[in-house]
Amino acid sequence: MKQLLLAIAVTLVLTGCSSTGIVPMDKDTYMLSKRSPQLGFGKAYAVTADVYREANDFCAQQNKKVETVKLDTDNSRFGTPASASLQFRCVSDSAPK
Repeated sequence: MKQLLLAIAVTLVLTGCSSTGIVPMDKDTYMLSKRSPQLGFGKAYAVTADVYREANDFCAQQNKKVETVKLDTDNSRFGTPASASLQFRCVSDSAPK
């Protein structure tokens, strides 16, 4: 049992948070996914905030704001980390909603 826990701990240290980075999908649509380094039971709040921060930074470089197309989150469970996947567009402040 100790060896299993040690293997899990080493894996987490080596992998940390895994992220796809911003990936172009379609015309003006992007995707960003991130997985938490923590295992256990918990909500996906932190990784959801992380993907929105990164998307906002990306859009701010273009003087635009994030418009959410789709957000999928999975809470962590035993052996499965929390994750968030965001599809978004960068839109001007003056864009109609």
